[in-house]
Amino acid sequence: MTAAEPVPDGQVGVWAAPGRVNLIGEHLDYVGGPVLPIAIDLQTTVKARRRTDGRVRVWSGITDRSVEFGADTAPGDVDGWARYAAGTVWALAESGRTTGGADLVISSDVPLGAGLSSSAAIECGIAVALAGLEGWEVDPVETALICQRGENDYAGAPTGSMDQLASMCGEQGHALLIETASAPPTVKPVPAHWVDDGYALVVVDTRAKHSHAGGEYGQRRAQTVELTELLGLETLAAAPPDAVLKVDDPTLKARLRHVITETQRVRSAVRALAARDWPQLGQLMTASHVSLRDDYDVSAPELDLTVEAALEHGALGARMTGGGFGGSAIALVEAGGVDALRAAVAAAFARVDFPAPRTFVVEPADGARRVS
Repeated sequence: MTAAEPVPDGQVGVWAAPGRVNLIGEHLDYVGGPVLPIAIDLQTTVKARRRTDGRVRVWSGITDRSVEFGADTAPGDVDGWARYAAGTVWALAESGRTTGGADLVISSDVPLGAGLSSSAAIECGIAVALAGLEGWEVDPVETALICQRGENDYAGAPTGSMDQLASMCGEQGHALLIETASAPPTVKPVPAHWVDDGYALVVVDTRAKHSHAGGEYGQRRAQTVELTELLGLETLAAAPPDAVLKVDDPTLKARLRHVITETQRVRSAVRALAARDWPQLGQLMTASHVSLRDDYDVSAPELDLTVEAALEHGALGARMTGGGFGGSAIALVEAGGVDALRAAVAAAFARVDFPAPRTFVVEPADGARRVS
């Protein structure tokens, strides 16, 4: 994106940023590994109007609440849902992009706590809205990394860069191969033709809520740092297959095994997309879930049940997506089998008295942009 003329005082502009689904490559974006997400056709919309008093007021249709803070906000000033908005304003200012203030109205159809990057969609939507109001040039990768800094250092969620990069760089009909080892990360669109070939990507929001700001996610990151130092590597994803022989602790060995095998699965998934080999992509997705469940230990009973039910009812492959400990699973299925899969998962949840899941189909969509 290039710079645009600032929106005149008093006028309202509208911007949007999508959520994301990661096809494969979970927990690799903070260890220098490749990831393969798509931006999805669910999005956060930001209506914005300039102010000149140095204040930012954010109203959320998600929570039906408003929060106001200074454009010179600092970490610790704002908590709750609004810290993602304030963190974006802070991170933009830290990068030299200081706003004179704004009124922001946020609405979204990205489910909260579902592992579909609702927070990144808020951050990226606000970033492009403020850029549009002020006339700043927008580099998608740079803006994504600014938003990531806001989530890490202001909101206190130790995420990698994948969520924001997918939301900023999404391309309709394409997955994104993101190489996080380079600085800055590189983003390569990869054609994703499963819709053309009669398949659907189904998301099952298990309604088991999760949070990246929780301790388990941070613990996994700490374990990967320990492994990286133990092995003397620059990035853990660069570890060769025999590196597991150098690790004695069984928990750390399992974490490393996931990183090594998941990296290989991403490379294979890119080849499967290119060949339109959907059974192979499905097998890789399922293998990824097994690794996340058994080696990385970030699954949940609701996610495991979803994957099991999906595979038993015709899915080519299924896996949890996102950080885990709840959230969503995805399944690749023939388009004509979506209703049967939805019914099967709902029945499986009812049998064990889990709350009814929400099931829907997503497609690869464009990244953050002005919509009016």
